[in-house]
Amino acid sequence: MIKKLLMLVLPVMLLSCGGNQKQQIAQNVMELKKERFGEVDGQQVFAYTITNQNKLTVKLITYGGIITHLWVPDAKGELADVVAGYDSLQQYAAGTHYFGALVGRFANRIARGTFTLQGKMYQLARNNDANHLHGGNEGFDKKVWQAEDFIFADSAGVVLTLTSPDGDEGYPGNLQLKITYTLTNCNELKIDYSATTDAPTILNLTHHSYFNLDGHNSGAILDHKLQINGEAYLPVSQTLIPTGEIKPVEGSPMDFRQPHVIGERIAEVAGGYDHTWVLKNKHDSTLQLAARLWAPTSGRLLEVYTDQPGIQFYAGNMLENEKGKQGALYNQHDALCLETQHFPDSPNHPDFPSVVLRPGEKFVSQTVYKFLNREDLEK
Repeated sequence: MIKKLLMLVLPVMLLSCGGNQKQQIAQNVMELKKERFGEVDGQQVFAYTITNQNKLTVKLITYGGIITHLWVPDAKGELADVVAGYDSLQQYAAGTHYFGALVGRFANRIARGTFTLQGKMYQLARNNDANHLHGGNEGFDKKVWQAEDFIFADSAGVVLTLTSPDGDEGYPGNLQLKITYTLTNCNELKIDYSATTDAPTILNLTHHSYFNLDGHNSGAILDHKLQINGEAYLPVSQTLIPTGEIKPVEGSPMDFRQPHVIGERIAEVAGGYDHTWVLKNKHDSTLQLAARLWAPTSGRLLEVYTDQPGIQFYAGNMLENEKGKQGALYNQHDALCLETQHFPDSPNHPDFPSVVLRPGEKFVSQTVYKFLNREDLEK
């Protein structure tokens, strides 16, 4: 019965709280707390904890812009932390899985770490076999960001800023970044990206939380149901570099146009799901539904909205005996990522949407993670 409700109700859900809740919002004040989290390379790192009227709580740190905790209520109001992570700053600094981090300059992979821009070839770090991954050895996930917080009656958040200098990890141009995390009383976690450059460069930003809607320490996500708003995906090589083909999902285990249990067909995909889906977006500033993730056990539902052309679904294939927070041990498929972004290796595929940012231009993008539950489905 619930499965039928999911399929019938999901296509008409809107990014809104509804009129009655909006009236209630004005009477509720958000909570925001700042505290010291530690120190890395002589720089202070702070943690911000934000709670809305529904007790949904997000904790993020200025190191890597990392979301360390995300407590989400189920239909009964019971909270669970639904993102994988670590207990200490030292673990995040040493970690290689990008738990909860902001990723750039170029999220995902660039073949052989090379690209050509305006006739000049650039060599980036090869930190993933022979390829470049997630910005290099010290990408944005390993930087200490400057932060300013804000709080209103219906939302609160943190504005993170960073200057990535010319030559940083091999990328050209001085890049100015501003990324804003906002939690609303509609149970939306909004991520607004903004960037400018003083020389032509490439840019592909994403957020890298690992989700398990039953709780970060509750085992595999193979029973979660996933829906992706894409009719095509990007086939990849053995090293996960796109072949250049844009292939229809129809008739394949990559078809998530209707909700499917993740574990149902994952064995048919070599290495497991770690691919980019081509979204049915307008590819402008308009937010479009990208994906929905539902956990039948807890009833929690996650909707992902974006203006980006793609979303990477990664099923946690490479997790193995990873010691996480509160004594958790993360293994294969214990959490998954839904990373809104441009296509991997885009600089080397002229037919892919452009990732070039030039002086005088401003990169602006938004992704929204919206949390609901079984009670919402039954309304």
